[in-house]
Order: sequence, then C-alpha cells, then structure tokens
Amino acid sequence: GYVGYEEGGQLSEAVRRRPYSIVLFDEIEKAHPEVFNILLQVLDDGRLTDGQGRTVDFRNTVIIMTSNLGSTYILSSSDDEARERVMEALHANFRPEFLNRIDEIVIFRALTRDQIQQIVEIQLQQVRQRLKNRDIELQITAEAREWIANRGYDPAFGARPLKRVIQKEMLDPLAMKLLSGEIRDGETVAITRGSSGLNISSALSGAAIVA
Repeated sequence: GYVGYEEGGQLSEAVRRRPYSIVLFDEIEKAHPEVFNILLQVLDDGRLTDGQGRTVDFRNTVIIMTSNLGSTYILSSSDDEARERVMEALHANFRPEFLNRIDEIVIFRALTRDQIQQIVEIQLQQVRQRLKNRDIELQITAEAREWIANRGYDPAFGARPLKRVIQKEMLDPLAMKLLSGEIRDGETVAITRGSSGLNISSALSGAAIVA
C-alpha cells in the first residue's frame, strides 16, 4: 500500500501526519521486495516520495526492524557464536546495500522463565483493568499463573503465544460466564489451576467451570 493510493502510501502518509515517530517493521525478512527498495530510499536519503508525488521527511523517525532469522542459534549457542551465526543468516538473506544502511544490529537473548512470569503479570494487570470497568475483581493463584506462563512460552517464539493462551484459556471462558450471568458485575473472579486447565469461578457464588 505504498504507491497508487489516492490518499498516499500508508507509510508516507503516517509519517507525514506524525513526523516524530517510531516505525516498526516486524519480521522484515517476510516483506515484499518492493519494501526493501522503499527502505533503501528512506535509509539513504532520509525521505520518501509517495504515489502522489509528495516528498515526506523521515529524518525525525526511528526505524526498527525485527527478524527471526538465526533465532535457533540464539537458543543453542554462546553469545559470540550466536551473533556470528545470526550475522551469517542476515547476509545470506538481505542485500549488502540494505544491511550497510542499518546503524545497529541488536541480538536479543531468549527470554528466561522468570521474565515470562513477569510478562504474565503485565498481561494479567491489563485484564484487571478491563474487568475494573465492570467492577469485577480478579484473583488468580500462583499455580494458575505458572500454568499460563508454561503454556504461553515457546523457546523459539518467546512470549508471542502468551496473549493467545490468556485469551483462549481465561478470557473466552470468562466471557461466556459473564454472558450467561453466572458471573455478574461487582463480583470477584477466582482463577485456580485445575486438572486439565484453569478453573474459573465466582468467589461469591462458588460456581465453577474448567477451561
């Protein structure tokens, strides 16, 4: 969507409206080849001409690109060896003129179990804020938190599956109980670890389901 749109390209239009921005390209290795041509212009000249012929200034933007290339080496190698193998993977997949225009390449270590637990707490806090709008309090045991962390952690993808696990195993069953009236506004929701998943119940009514 960078060329040919009446309102201008998606990227150039967004930066034109908000020139002081952070632009994120997630999993850049999957991008269409034309995206790299556009990025070469942006990284080289600091500007981009859109489909309407307007030149957009990118000098006040920070461009971040992520990639999973070489992620398996991060899990199985030392830091120095992992960096060497990752750089080999990058050079094998990206053109030299593209890599040479990148200021810094940062390699992130795999998340630890403790860090996953911290991310679970952040996600649960967001859930609490959503429930607060209905005057519902959330109580969750340490065992349930640990189950969510284990289920939502993948060595190759880190915490990416975590949101899906929380949605499927906790929020969807909770929504069904709210719709059925088994849990009402103003009540306290208790979440515990069950034999096959999470037990979700109203602390007032004592009703429970297994998700």
